[in-house]
Amino acid sequence: MKTLAATDVIEAEREESIEAKRRNAIKGAFFSEYIDMFDIYLPVVVLSPVLAFFQPPHLTAGMETILASLVFITTLLGRPVGALIFGMVADRVGRRKASIWSVSGFGVVTLLIALLPGYQSIGVASYWLLVLLRFVDGIFLGGGYTGAMPLAIEYSKKAQRGFVGGFIIAGFPAAYVSINLVAMLMFALFPLNGVNSPYAQWGWRIPFVLGSVLAGLLALYYVHKVAESEIWKSETADKAADKAAEPEKLPLTDLLRGKSGRSLLQVLVMMTGFWLTQNIITIFLPTGLLFKTLHLTGFEITLTLMITYFVLFFSYIASGMIGQRIGRRRFFVILGPVIATVGAGLLYVLANVEGLTLPAIIALTCVLAVIVTSPWGVIVTYINERFVTDVRATGFGVGFSLSVIIPSFYAFYMDGLSAFMPLRLTPVALLCVGGLIGAIGALMGPETKDVDF
Repeated sequence: MKTLAATDVIEAEREESIEAKRRNAIKGAFFSEYIDMFDIYLPVVVLSPVLAFFQPPHLTAGMETILASLVFITTLLGRPVGALIFGMVADRVGRRKASIWSVSGFGVVTLLIALLPGYQSIGVASYWLLVLLRFVDGIFLGGGYTGAMPLAIEYSKKAQRGFVGGFIIAGFPAAYVSINLVAMLMFALFPLNGVNSPYAQWGWRIPFVLGSVLAGLLALYYVHKVAESEIWKSETADKAADKAAEPEKLPLTDLLRGKSGRSLLQVLVMMTGFWLTQNIITIFLPTGLLFKTLHLTGFEITLTLMITYFVLFFSYIASGMIGQRIGRRRFFVILGPVIATVGAGLLYVLANVEGLTLPAIIALTCVLAVIVTSPWGVIVTYINERFVTDVRATGFGVGFSLSVIIPSFYAFYMDGLSAFMPLRLTPVALLCVGGLIGAIGALMGPETKDVDF
């Protein structure tokens, strides 16, 4: 009896330890997504008003637009590189170490950006240093979630993976709301009036320092609180036992062939569609629709987006739970056509119906954003379930990040489509195309909610 009681105590302690590891890994992944998105939107929200601080004076409007876009695009281009590098690190060395290294990296780079001198001090080198650092930042940011998210999903109970994936990606709207609140505070405290104003000289630096500090705290959290994935350790031990039987290969080699290669192709097709629809909401809607078409004031745009992203925080979690209940593949297959019809219809109403009141615009924008971005509450879990343990981090990182490149040029597709239809209809057409591509990509793959790791 004593032996049985002791065994029960040991088993209870083991379960308690696993549960603590699970909670810590999930919280780490959420804050990794949060800080990743916080850093991504820093130049969009905080630097946009003061890019002249880094650029030569008297530029044409076209050149200003090109230089401004490079600051954002170079970060996006760095993300697939980082996803590949740190994905292989996560699969070879460990998810935890990949997370620590990548988070530490973008913390240092973000701090270096905060210390950059302006054009008045070092000339055009100031702008190119900014672009270079944002590219390097993108590499580390691309690696940040590549280790953290597989680690969290591997620790999750099978029945809770949907909730966990939705909760992790909810870090994105939480970060968007946070960065806007920080920016509003900075604008209120430090006047912005030309390149010599307090905000232009040093006010914009404070959010970057804050981003760096957050990254440092997250790295420390992973060092002291997050344990390595038990599933990865078990798989690594099994491979080590068979190491003499075959030559060691990079995870990328296994990823590009056989079943994993087919999984990667399917994920890239699906994600290309859903990135295209996501870009219409996160990039085109604020600048192209709310500002240029509906002519909302800065305050009205900020209010609309803050309410929308507040709602998205909860809708992502709800989507993850619905996907857990009905199946992730079925969720995508249903939502793709809904985006292409209902979502496209809502976007058409916003872009073409005149006389909409601000409350109506806010309500329509919220419903549109919830419908179009709902697949993202399921995507993190689904992609991780599509790959085996040896290539899961690499497959997730590459599938998630590489697929963003083609949709990132949505503005060029809109320009090309404008030769066949009114410009206002082109984002509606892209929403239809993206939704259908996402659904077709999902149909190419299997259901994954019952997959065992």
